[in-house]
Amino acid sequence: MKEKNTTFKTSIGGQALIEGVMMRNDSSSVAIDKCAMAVRKPDGEIELEVWESQKPKRWYRRTPFVRGIFNFINMLIIGYKTLMRSAELAGFEDEEESAFEKKLREKLGKNFTAFFNGIVMVLGVVLAVGLFMLLPAAIGYLLGGAIHTRLALTAVEGVTKIIIFILYLALVSRMQEIHRVFQYHGAEHKTIFCYEHGQELTVENVQKFQRFHPRCGTSFLLIVLVISILVFSVVTWDSLFLRVFLKLLLLPVVVGIAYEIIKFAGRHDNPFTRAISAPGLWLQRLTTSEPDASQIEVAIASMKAVIPEDRTDAIY
Repeated sequence: MKEKNTTFKTSIGGQALIEGVMMRNDSSSVAIDKCAMAVRKPDGEIELEVWESQKPKRWYRRTPFVRGIFNFINMLIIGYKTLMRSAELAGFEDEEESAFEKKLREKLGKNFTAFFNGIVMVLGVVLAVGLFMLLPAAIGYLLGGAIHTRLALTAVEGVTKIIIFILYLALVSRMQEIHRVFQYHGAEHKTIFCYEHGQELTVENVQKFQRFHPRCGTSFLLIVLVISILVFSVVTWDSLFLRVFLKLLLLPVVVGIAYEIIKFAGRHDNPFTRAISAPGLWLQRLTTSEPDASQIEVAIASMKAVIPEDRTDAIY
């Protein structure tokens, strides 16, 4: 007799953290989201935190193209909070503060952490807008005299974005701390694949699977860049700053479309979805690295905490 195929697509997804992994079961069949975060502490122990949140029963959470915008914002919030918490558990906050940080802490007191995290978030947004919106738009605007069609200008701008994105990932992946985060990213993907293939979550089993997953955030960001080329082709080139402003207004449209594409690709396996996923899977060679056994243990601990008793409550 043939062995029954136990593979399936799970709704469980995650995010690599500082010395850890966050997992979340976001199945549409359950009313409560379950999240878990596992972090390897400086003493070698794994700290596991688990929490649940009620899903808001709103029309925009279920409506195609609209739901992606709110789910993306929600994931950014969860991701940022767990990233900051992982830094605390991993002992990064125990490092010696600079004289400036000490003075700032004295002035702000208990508001220091919130203020510092806010500054980091603002700087991140400014960097993202500058690198992936303002700079490509400026290059396209400067080439406006040599390129006379709007579609060609938009294509140049889009290709510039993708090149900047790839170069940025290639550069940051060389940093030791980021490389470790990318190893945990690989551990996250391999663990999800192991679960999707119905195998017991052990280090030996997880190690057998690949580290590239079609529902990865890297693939999502690449799809966002590609979709933006089409959507932003309708935006004026008459003014650089007006163009950037209009692109910011249209960004939710791009995110909504990209979300539906990545969701469809994650649920189906056919030549069309494989073609859609291929560029993102290739790009994951930069954003994931092969994890060691201790990193896989952390991903397994996080994964096990969100697996429901009934497997149908984790099917994508």
